[in-house]
Order: sequence, then structure tokens, then C-alpha cells
Amino acid sequence: MSRTVFCRKHQKELEGLNFPPMPGAKGQDIYENISKQAWEEWQHEQTMLINEKHLSLMDPNTRKYLQAQMERFFNNEPFDKAEGYVPPEK
Repeated sequence: MSRTVFCRKHQKELEGLNFPPMPGAKGQDIYENISKQAWEEWQHEQTMLINEKHLSLMDPNTRKYLQAQMERFFNNEPFDKAEGYVPPEK
């Protein structure tokens, strides 16, 4: 049976991650409080931010920016979205 967590983003019990996604206390916090679904949603948002804003992950300020946006995303606070992105019509 898969591990479940009470997801901070979705405010309900959902399947948890299989392992912490990053080292340290931040990774442990995500592992214990963020669902696999919310993590995958953040990965999608993060990729769009990196691509649309032409961010370089070599830049320490970019990593700090993405970390702050991730916190806001998981806490259901307003976060930067990729400008110019138009979702495909269904």
C-alpha cells in the first residue's frame, strides 16, 4: 500500500512521495506534508517558469526565486505564473 500524507496544498489525504525530493529539512518537510500530485503540479509550474522567464539554474538567485515560488505554491498563496503561456484548447 502506498504512503499517504495530509497534503498542505490540497488540504486532504493523498498519496505521498516515495522519498524526500531534496536534501535537508526542506526536503523532509515536503516529504511529510506534500502529496505526489501536488509535487507533480509544482514540477509543471516550475518548468513553465524556467522556460518562459529564461531562468538559469546556475544562478543562485534563480534557485532562491524558485524556492520562494514553490513555498507560495504549496501554501496556496499567490505565486508568479509564466507570462504569455496560453493553455491548449480542449
